[in-house]
Amino acid sequence: MPEPWLRGTHSDLPAFLRAIVHALELAREDVDAACGPLVDAHFHARPGDAAPLAFHLRHIVRSLDRLLTYADGRPLNAAQLGALQTELDAGATKADLLAEFHAGIDDALRRIRAFAGADPEQPRAVGRSALPTTLGGLLVHCADHTQRHAGQAVTTAKLIRS
Repeated sequence: MPEPWLRGTHSDLPAFLRAIVHALELAREDVDAACGPLVDAHFHARPGDAAPLAFHLRHIVRSLDRLLTYADGRPLNAAQLGALQTELDAGATKADLLAEFHAGIDDALRRIRAFAGADPEQPRAVGRSALPTTLGGLLVHCADHTQRHAGQAVTTAKLIRS
């Protein structure tokens, strides 16, 4: 099957948002393919002292939540800040990690679709320092950041299997 961007899907979205949606869909497919054959213990392994798969899966969706909160023009809440501190925690099962990953991707896709018709040049601020960016910058970073960590997860899974 071709990659999501070559499937002719999401034609109801502007090309800008469609590309972001496709990047998240591809990340989900890549992670699922890489992690499918693994067992619980593999998700906490650190080959070559690399970050564990558990971290990457949590970090992808928790970062998406944070970035999309900034895209909404809101500050992070206490729960989001607390979740940031637990991304490296051990002990979660494969089923739990993949469930959080899938739910987080689904939520991000829903939230991204809500920006259809919004002006990507709208100013936004990131973090306590209120670093300047735009709505479009945040949304593109959602795709970039997700792809970066999905690639790291795929590589880590390959190292674990070898």
